[in-house]
Amino acid sequence: MSIRSRTIALIGAAALCSWGCGFAAELGGAAPEFERADLSGNPIQLSAYRGKLVLLNFWATWCTPCLREMPRLSAWQRKYGAAGLQVLGISMDDDAAPVRRFLTKHPLAYPVLMGDAKLGEAFGGVLGLPCSILIDAQGRIVARYQGESDLREIETQIKALLPGMRG
Repeated sequence: MSIRSRTIALIGAAALCSWGCGFAAELGGAAPEFERADLSGNPIQLSAYRGKLVLLNFWATWCTPCLREMPRLSAWQRKYGAAGLQVLGISMDDDAAPVRRFLTKHPLAYPVLMGDAKLGEAFGGVLGLPCSILIDAQGRIVARYQGESDLREIETQIKALLPGMRG
């Protein structure tokens, strides 16, 4: 094999690997599996929610847009939970103490767990907060909302993906 052919083959292999390695975090790709404890110590495993529509919401106590959208996310959990929605809050705070203080004053209708850069990277990087990722019942990433988003648009997509909510 000539040097040119080997170079082309290596570039092609590298491109395939980078595509395949990052595919899990891409729209339409499988959501990366994770297991973390919630703030009460209960284990939360993403695959346990297979068959449900999951809204992962990366947030932090210091993020004003995050705090503004959380009551709406909590309302969606109460309204659509029985239809198959599961909201999971992932705090990107460095420490659990401010998160616990926040949740004492502002209880949520969904579990909250601590995230970190590694978990954020598994989902394609969390470059700004809030960041919400919608995962369908088959475990595929169907939408990603980065930054302050149109909550009506997200709710419309949730209703479209929940059985019995279409129409």
